[in-house]
Amino acid sequence: MSLGLAALDDLFEAFEDLREALDGSDAAAIEVASNRVSHSAAAVRAIGAWRSEPQTVARLSAMLPLIDSARIRVNLLADHANQRLAMLAAHGARNAPLTYSR
Repeated sequence: MSLGLAALDDLFEAFEDLREALDGSDAAAIEVASNRVSHSAAAVRAIGAWRSEPQTVARLSAMLPLIDSARIRVNLLADHANQRLAMLAAHGARNAPLTYSR
């Protein structure tokens, strides 16, 4: 297995971990998984010559639905969080004491 394929395998596993973390509600797990995706993507970019290998390009093309799925989930969760924050702000701190208590 070439270095590019190994890096892509690691990236694929990182996206799988991110997908699983996004299905849960643990912010720390999401952050860890996001950092792993970032590091794995940087490793793939650092190789540089992966674009010239047809097998590597094919594997990356096969990963695109997984990457797109993660992007959609992140956008959906961010939108949901923004909506909840807007509702809390509209109701004020007195109506949401558990959110703002110390």
